[in-house]
Amino acid sequence: MSALAIGDLSVLLAIPVIGAGLLVFIPRRRMETLFSLGLLASGVNFLWSLNIFNRFDANSGEMQLLERVPWMPAFGIEYSVGIDGISLFLVLLTTLLMPIAILASWSVKDRVKEYLIFMLLLETGMLGAFVALDLFLFYVFWEVMLVPMYFLIGVWGGTRRIYAALKFVIYTMAGSLLMLVAIIYLAARHAELEQVLTFDLLKLYGLRLPLDQQAWLFFAFALSFAIKVPLFPFHTWLPDAHVEAPTAGSVILAGVLLKLGTYGFLRFAMPLFPDAALAAAPIIVALAVIGIVYGAMVAMMQSDIKKLVAYSSVSHLGFVMLGLFAFNLQGVQGAIFQMVSHGLSTGALFLLVGMIYDRRHTRMIDDFGGLWKQVPLFSGIFLVVMFASIGLPGLNGFVGEFLILLGAFRVTPLWTAAAATGVILGAVYMLWMYRRVTFGPLTNPANAKLKDLSARELFLLAPILLLIVLMGVYPQPFLQRMGPAIELTLKRISVVSPAPATAMPASAGESK
Repeated sequence: MSALAIGDLSVLLAIPVIGAGLLVFIPRRRMETLFSLGLLASGVNFLWSLNIFNRFDANSGEMQLLERVPWMPAFGIEYSVGIDGISLFLVLLTTLLMPIAILASWSVKDRVKEYLIFMLLLETGMLGAFVALDLFLFYVFWEVMLVPMYFLIGVWGGTRRIYAALKFVIYTMAGSLLMLVAIIYLAARHAELEQVLTFDLLKLYGLRLPLDQQAWLFFAFALSFAIKVPLFPFHTWLPDAHVEAPTAGSVILAGVLLKLGTYGFLRFAMPLFPDAALAAAPIIVALAVIGIVYGAMVAMMQSDIKKLVAYSSVSHLGFVMLGLFAFNLQGVQGAIFQMVSHGLSTGALFLLVGMIYDRRHTRMIDDFGGLWKQVPLFSGIFLVVMFASIGLPGLNGFVGEFLILLGAFRVTPLWTAAAATGVILGAVYMLWMYRRVTFGPLTNPANAKLKDLSARELFLLAPILLLIVLMGVYPQPFLQRMGPAIELTLKRISVVSPAPATAMPASAGESK
């Protein structure tokens, strides 16, 4: 680690907070200035993340750009952050989608200052969760994210926004409280066995616990992450949150927040409790495959485009969980690649749904038809993004799904075959929806007055379209940087052999 690299991640976390602080001093009536400042702060943060990407050593699987500062030393708590190939692209995804989401919010007219402040604080919370290497610090960022997202849904959402916001918070907090108990117990056990009280993730990786203790701790972490994914059957909060959230909220929710659940499994639950993770794998895989098929079939029945896209996320994130619990390089690489791909393609779908809603004030599929004749540019981009979502070869969705199925088939062929039906079902509901929205006669007079995409809308969609094609045609730069960190994580999981449930772990030099 070079001296120049020290502080890079802290700067990444600080820029949105500084931007939010500056927004406080801008008068509410100066809406263009407010939006410009919010866009500037998020844009600068994206450029800074590119600087981090440039500094990143693609051949190393270890944590890079590490920063450690004592925070509450009496309790073994540090401000500890770092980045590796697992979190690198999720950080880049976050910093890319935030300025796009703010640019897509230009139609927001009510309480613009507060809206932008919450968006920027949400960015810091998400980034902090991706780079935190102290479990207490991670939990702080994990909880901090809830507050701005609650207000974004509850204040700027749809007609049932309060219900959706409360449901989102209650579901997430219910799992988080159990995770907090598990974090405290884990630190206490480390202090008992190693005589050092710490919440340092890298030190806790080496803690040996018997299988029965691992099982309870894994359950506490996994429940919190499963709700966030959301893994079937913990998904019921998601459609409500997506439908009621403003467009930018849906983009960030689908693009980034859901990935924190799958990231949490890979970074925390699986390597901290490897024996329990391996034992729970058949259950997780079964729930993932059920979610894949269930999400696709329910999506097929939706009449609201936004709700259809929301249920498609349940299906796509099921693929990610299947890849993670294959416990091999192909499966996990595919899972991380799919996280990023889903963030781009589903984020773009929500942007497009928001654009057509701003014009027609409806999301009902039956209210459309024949849009290709009236808004060909919108329809053409919608087509590309829809193909990316269903995994057309040459676009980003195909690479992740192929690697996931390849890795999972080596471990569980039958469940993988069942999961593959989700690819077919995904093509069915997406193509059926697209046909009804864009083709056929232009019968509704309101649709005949629609205007095609503006220059601003094209500008915010352009980087997503570019990455959709780039990741589909040339995925190697992404996979290469993920590989070493994934191999190191898999090594942490596989080198630990199951300990008897009745055995007590031994500290260095003595038997307990």
